[in-house]
Amino acid sequence: MRSLFLLILLAGTGLGIVYPWAATNFSGREIGLYRVYDRGGAFRPVDVALASADAPVRVLVDLTTHAPPVVKPARAILTITASTRGQTVLAEALNFYDTTPRERSPQLPDPIFRDDAGLIREVQPGTYRFSIDKGDADNVQIKSVDLILRAGGIEADGRAQPIGLSLMAIGFIGLVLSLRSGRNRPQNPNSQPPARRWGRGADQS
Repeated sequence: MRSLFLLILLAGTGLGIVYPWAATNFSGREIGLYRVYDRGGAFRPVDVALASADAPVRVLVDLTTHAPPVVKPARAILTITASTRGQTVLAEALNFYDTTPRERSPQLPDPIFRDDAGLIREVQPGTYRFSIDKGDADNVQIKSVDLILRAGGIEADGRAQPIGLSLMAIGFIGLVLSLRSGRNRPQNPNSQPPARRWGRGADQS
């Protein structure tokens, strides 16, 4: 049973965590990475030529800070809009909530946070302008902001994560209970060697 519950736990981890993360960060091909802000300067809009074959386009934002920000779901650290031909096709508030920071390299230890701004599902050939600005969150020591565009990005099935998390819970609880029952199981008396009936230490009963 332990092996079964371990497999359920691993399957849930893959479905609920690994699959959505990989779909967001690695599906499709990278169109480009664009620096839109450096500390001390101003936010710069980015104009990118997109083709119909790029659809859907995944929009990601990397935030580099001097210290980990105190993030709250209700407060936006950054906002982003994308428009083409005077029409807004994407508008999101980014709070970088529940994201794991990473380092660019050991020589550059400033934490980097990535948030998913969403998908541009239908792309009309032409120039798209991406504009990023500060949100309403205070006391965030922003060092730099990068825009990442990926063509052909897939959207993770919305049912995968809740199913995966449920499987993780079932697998974890089952594994803990199986380990606990294994420790509490009484020993089989037949598994003990028979008592000696002669010599020193013999059973005198």
